[in-house]
Amino acid sequence: MESTRQRKFAKLIQQEVSSMFLRELKDLLPHTLTTITVVRVTPDLSIAKLYLSFLPEKNANLLIETLREQTPQIRNGLGKRIRHQARIIPQLQFYIDDTEREAGKIDALIDSLHIPPAEEEEKL
Repeated sequence: MESTRQRKFAKLIQQEVSSMFLRELKDLLPHTLTTITVVRVTPDLSIAKLYLSFLPEKNANLLIETLREQTPQIRNGLGKRIRHQARIIPQLQFYIDDTEREAGKIDALIDSLHIPPAEEEEKL
């Protein structure tokens, strides 16, 4: 269960790193729309896990590897932005957020069952 402190710190990191993607890091991921969907922070605020989605999605693994290689520079930029708001600048870990893709698979699986409407009402 996340504390209020963790949620506020995660929101701050999400806002600042998103802003960095728009301004300073736009050349790092050219022709790609990058969205930070979720940020999870450990209770001691030392590690932040950032879940990202990309459009187009075809090179997501390559984009994540590029970000992982540039993590020290991204963390440094984050530190400069939040130095007056945070005592510790967390280690950043980047992951692909595939929630939407998994939800699509589940929807397709449910749609493939083809339950006729009459049977559906009987089951309820």
